[in-house]
Amino acid sequence: MLKEFVQALHDVEACEAQIVVLSGDGQGFCAGGDVTMMTEVADKDVFAAVMDHIESIVTSIFRMPKIVIAAVHGPAVGLGLSIALSADYIIADADAKLSMNFIGIGLAPDGGGHFWLQERLGTHQAKHFVWAGEQMTAEQALEHKLVDKVVEGDIQAEADTFAAYWSRRPLSSMIATKQIYHQYQMPQLQRYLADEREAQWQLRQTADHEEGVRAFVEKRRPHFTGR
Repeated sequence: MLKEFVQALHDVEACEAQIVVLSGDGQGFCAGGDVTMMTEVADKDVFAAVMDHIESIVTSIFRMPKIVIAAVHGPAVGLGLSIALSADYIIADADAKLSMNFIGIGLAPDGGGHFWLQERLGTHQAKHFVWAGEQMTAEQALEHKLVDKVVEGDIQAEADTFAAYWSRRPLSSMIATKQIYHQYQMPQLQRYLADEREAQWQLRQTADHEEGVRAFVEKRRPHFTGR
């Protein structure tokens, strides 16, 4: 799935459209990675390939010379939230639930999660959001400026309406501003991604991560020991 997403982004970048809408199919935007499969990514080469895809996704969105709108409905969790936050503008349905729930399985965010949250929330609030691992409602996310707009009803129609509005604006000027800002932020994002990759690999070797995954599969509360 990640590999296909990377290819889809390459295809989108090559097309003439100047506005892109990211949305999820089904019950939510993206519920994050498959926790039950994490035990299968024990080989470092496999892990590296997965992280390569993740990093390619978020950096492609961030540097893409287009305006990217994320239309979020239902859950946007873990990597799913990182992907949404990589967009230029986030519209959330009133039923959206946003969470960086990596803490529940003894991991730290990936996909640039630390970078996006620091940009949106500031370091102090970002730390506490990650540590809590709790869900934010769409209204709470708007209050904390984690999303830019909350709507009731058809989220895709709202995103299309917003895209149509922006299409009547001087998009070349808007994209130039994005590129000026993002070219200076890209080195920082890449450092965050490198640190997240290292942290993810180290944390996957811990007893707390093993316990978190086991508890998730067994549908019980984890018993963490700090090891």
